[in-house]
Amino acid sequence: MNTHHFDVIVLGVGSLGSSTCYHLAKRGVRVLGLDQFEVPHEQGSHGGQSRIIRKAYFEHPDYVPLLERAYTLWKSLQDETGEQVYFRTGLLYLGDQGNNLISGVRASSSVYDIDVIEKNRQEFETDHPQFQLPDHYTTLLEPDAGLLLPEKAIRLYVRQAMHHGATIRSSQKVISWKQTDEGVIVVTESETFTANKLVITAGPWAGKLIEGFEDHLVVSRQVMAWVMPKDKSAFVVEKFPCWTLADEEHDSIFYGFPMLSGSGFEGPIGLKLAHHAQGKPTDPDGIDMPPNADDEKLIIDFLHQFMPDAYDHTIAMKTCRYTNSKDENFVLDHLPGYDKVFVATGCSGHAFKFSSVIGEIMADLAMHGKSPLPIGFLNASRLKKN
Repeated sequence: MNTHHFDVIVLGVGSLGSSTCYHLAKRGVRVLGLDQFEVPHEQGSHGGQSRIIRKAYFEHPDYVPLLERAYTLWKSLQDETGEQVYFRTGLLYLGDQGNNLISGVRASSSVYDIDVIEKNRQEFETDHPQFQLPDHYTTLLEPDAGLLLPEKAIRLYVRQAMHHGATIRSSQKVISWKQTDEGVIVVTESETFTANKLVITAGPWAGKLIEGFEDHLVVSRQVMAWVMPKDKSAFVVEKFPCWTLADEEHDSIFYGFPMLSGSGFEGPIGLKLAHHAQGKPTDPDGIDMPPNADDEKLIIDFLHQFMPDAYDHTIAMKTCRYTNSKDENFVLDHLPGYDKVFVATGCSGHAFKFSSVIGEIMADLAMHGKSPLPIGFLNASRLKKN
């Protein structure tokens, strides 16, 4: 057997690549996963302890069928491994009635009959005294939403992929790739591999690996923070849900999580929150600018305004990278002009919850050229129009 030839090579073994390797290997496909860093790592989009998962998708209702399948596949991973990666905490949506966050949640929940509860002000203040909201804010709760543990999920997908026969090679930076009549050739800093098919799930480096894509993808720097509340007991996972809040002043969204502590969790012990906004464009190969005083002030000012007892002091701040498409929708498709190459990119900071199903989709595309799931709106050809 040629140890350097595979049925499928997957470039990038992060959120999407680890799941793709798993789904391919589970089908008996001989797959190689390559990553330039250790797996998992904090150079891309998946680092940072926790990610929200939700069904009432305010971005667009078309994502909901993918989320329904994602929930099923996260449960399958837990059943297969005996490990928990999904925690049902509920998710609050907070904002003005006319904000896209609130109207989008209403639209998705209506179309797909998702359980979303609207709370009146008295109910909300009784159930969630941690918040201090303007009188005109609407408060919605999605009970079945919650959080995922990204680093743990990636490790499990890699472990299970290898159990099913996958080869995973970390610290293997890809220098080039090309399609030939026979398949594809991938050259790393130290070795050359061949395969019948290629799947590119390279996160912030997708634009550099795919000629012509760099103009359609913008990599941005994003900041996360962990703080210590004045009263820790009010923010533990048993009492405090995940939340999203539409901030009118910054025309953006703040979001956060309950405090996670104990042997089942990793990363900083504190109340995590982040600002979902158009971050500063950055080069993924450049110096990753560390969080600064302005980043910290934004977080502290927000907490003082909306969650006054949530801040005593800052524990940690970190950065990650988003890979943004111009319309902020994913790209899951054949690579235009190539019949043996497929790409998952442009996930714009909202992909991890989908990674279980995106891996299945990319495996379907690589093996059959199509997916039974409704991904037409995530085609690659639209990039040329934007």
